[in-house]
Amino acid sequence: MKTTLHTEWTVADVCKGFTYNELEGRGLFGLGGQLTIQPEYQRHYIYNDGKRDVAVIDSLLKGYPIGLFYFNRTDDGRLEVLDGQQRITSIGRFVTGKFAITDTHGNVQYFSSLPLEQQQRISQASLLIYVCEGEEREIKEWFQTINIAGVPLNEQEKRNAVYSGEFVTAAKRVFSNSRNAEVQKWSHYVKGDVKRQDYLEEALRWVCDSRQVSIDDYMSRHRHDSSISELEGYFRSVIDWVSATFTMVERDMCGLEWGRLYETYHQTPYDIDRVTERVLALRADESIRCPRNVYEYVLGGEQDKSLLQIRLFEESTKRAAYVRQTEAAKERGVSNCPLCAVGDNANRTRIYKFNEMDADHVTAWSKGGATSVENCEMLCRTHNRSKGNR
Repeated sequence: MKTTLHTEWTVADVCKGFTYNELEGRGLFGLGGQLTIQPEYQRHYIYNDGKRDVAVIDSLLKGYPIGLFYFNRTDDGRLEVLDGQQRITSIGRFVTGKFAITDTHGNVQYFSSLPLEQQQRISQASLLIYVCEGEEREIKEWFQTINIAGVPLNEQEKRNAVYSGEFVTAAKRVFSNSRNAEVQKWSHYVKGDVKRQDYLEEALRWVCDSRQVSIDDYMSRHRHDSSISELEGYFRSVIDWVSATFTMVERDMCGLEWGRLYETYHQTPYDIDRVTERVLALRADESIRCPRNVYEYVLGGEQDKSLLQIRLFEESTKRAAYVRQTEAAKERGVSNCPLCAVGDNANRTRIYKFNEMDADHVTAWSKGGATSVENCEMLCRTHNRSKGNR
């Protein structure tokens, strides 16, 4: 790969013809239309937080260096930003009046309201830009290398770079667009930042898991597809199924493995009113230590109690129950294990030591019994292990 250092370009040159798409939140063009600021392999613009974008402008005003920039020269002679699109977009947004800074006197200042000398200090600032030329493979490898510093690329941002093309363009338009009105609904079930490709990655994970292929394999195979109908259709099917099955929207629903749950349960018919009733009741049960798994527990017919990590009896509760039972058993001349005490067996009058017994629910938890001192009884280990939910 060949690289050439350019020092003749200023901020004014790079921002000439700067275009910013508010809907998609991305810088588009600069250098009089010759520079593509955010090619499809680039991450979304994430500096618009009132801190990082302001810091870039503050550095220019103070005459501080703002680092190297890397451009890629394409086969048709145009340029693309390899590294520096966050800084370039911040500068372009500022000089075109998209955001303001606060000066040393606490005054809000847009570029147009700055003193002329400060405007010129920004516009005439020279930039250090390397222009790279090489094969696509070399450019993509270099892109990943130089993006190790700063805010690292996450895995999906790397995939977008490696498999850039029509598919990524179409997928980002749906799943990476913070102005998409559906994102608010999706955010109830999908965790992460839409700009950092978390929604796109989850959509890909769902469809790929259903077809038992990797995300890389799927993106490679569909790289040049202009349609994302399968990806989008499957994602919407999962979301629609979740929102139809569960009438409530709870914070702990966000980030669950809805794709896996959809594949496992979406063909099972449910009484929605019953589902709602059980979910709300279980979420209110203080015995459950993992309420996030309530949804899967109900979908599975309330069979796998291990999902809920049901709270065990506290040591003080068990000892109180042991003392209560043992005193009563000695008065009656029977075993302190209630199940040994009935009938005619060798242990009918045996008094077990505390460490020979286990705590159990008098009324099973699965049948509504609480994990409380009133519902606690001590059984010998043999009977406790054989009792189950009877």
